[in-house]
Amino acid sequence: MHARGSGRKPMKLWYQSYVDYENGAEYWDMLGPHLDAVSEVGTQVDIRGITPFDSYAHPLVEFRCAREMICNAIRAEREGYDAFIVGHFQDAGLYEARSVVDIPVIGLGEATMLWCCQMGQRLGIVTINPRFIPWFHHQIGKYGLRERVSGVHAMTFEPGQILGAYGDTDKAAEVKRLFEEQGRPLVAAGTDVLIPGGGIPMLLFSQFHDHQIDGAPVVNGIPIAVKMAEMAVNLKRLTGQGVSRVGDYTKAPEHIIEEFMTHPKGL
Repeated sequence: MHARGSGRKPMKLWYQSYVDYENGAEYWDMLGPHLDAVSEVGTQVDIRGITPFDSYAHPLVEFRCAREMICNAIRAEREGYDAFIVGHFQDAGLYEARSVVDIPVIGLGEATMLWCCQMGQRLGIVTINPRFIPWFHHQIGKYGLRERVSGVHAMTFEPGQILGAYGDTDKAAEVKRLFEEQGRPLVAAGTDVLIPGGGIPMLLFSQFHDHQIDGAPVVNGIPIAVKMAEMAVNLKRLTGQGVSRVGDYTKAPEHIIEEFMTHPKGL
């Protein structure tokens, strides 16, 4: 549990990591204090993981984790959480999660891209593995940002490998160098803002204050997702409004939600 002191009306946020503590202890040990530092007084942020964790860059892994994430969003609402943060850039299952709960569901990838549209006109993303590039282009299209995202480049790590840079200054510096190697051509081609394509590299780079490449900010989206979740909770309290219940976020009936939670069995 990660909480701060009293102040305005308190809120509880569920932060869904796609890494479990067993395989990402150094990451979690850095993530907890970071969430404490960026959240408001009175906000409690609880990190929850997924086992098996997201260790390989492939859409099949994303869909497996997405199903568990959606179930956890349902559990979070039932346990009294005020909002649910998908702490995973790929955002698989984000729209489906919004269709089954009434609490705000904030996606790290979507929140970061939308905020960065206010920081510059042309965004560039550097992901950790080339196999993520097609997925990112699907995301960009889904968010209606094809004219704003000027390119997606990639390093060559598996999600599990990059965890080795936590607690190792030399490895962290090497990841930073490889990121800049991919980011610099994007800036030279006119990109205004650079986004690390994942919560793991975002948090790793958070130790580099005012991180820039040739004048283009390198944005850590984790504080953005937390702030958007806090704002969504406060706005819902003020206005009573949540997501639209027509179109993509039409609410699933309770019996369909229960069916999703309990099936498939034994596959």
